[in-house]
Amino acid sequence: MSVPGSEIVVAVVGIAGTLLSALLTQRSANLIRLRELEQTNRQRAEEREHALLQARLEARRACYASLNAAALDYLTVLSNFGYALEAGNVSDEMRSELDQARRDHRARHADAQMVLSDTVMAAADKASKAAGLIYGTLKRMDGGTPGPDDTIQAIRDGITVLWDHLWVMRRDMRLDVGVGTPGED
Repeated sequence: MSVPGSEIVVAVVGIAGTLLSALLTQRSANLIRLRELEQTNRQRAEEREHALLQARLEARRACYASLNAAALDYLTVLSNFGYALEAGNVSDEMRSELDQARRDHRARHADAQMVLSDTVMAAADKASKAAGLIYGTLKRMDGGTPGPDDTIQAIRDGITVLWDHLWVMRRDMRLDVGVGTPGED
């Protein structure tokens, strides 16, 4: 009688082993799927973060390009106005162009303030202030009310200073978006 009982025990153990093996295999497969899902979610999150960083970088690049172009246009108009003032050939069209270039630059500068890094902001502010000083001198001289330091030479010197500030601003912009090498002059 002990033989048939042992057969039952062996059969029960065999069935339990088979069921337990299936259960462990299923649990292992579930853990593997869970890890794969977690890895996929991590990868998607990293891809979203990368896409967001790229979008921000592209927005900064576009903003920097716009500000740089407006600043260079403003500089050109300031220079042209200075030459015309010196020659006594300032026209109403030139006055309008000067004021429009100033407005365009101010608008690009204002837009950029929400995007600029602190380093680029400092350089952009210096350039903007230098341009503003030239603009004020030109306007006073054109209006017939120059100050004691308002001269054509002061305008030329101001334009030289503005060029220097614009160079620094452009360099800092390029570094901020990963173009160029620090210390490169």
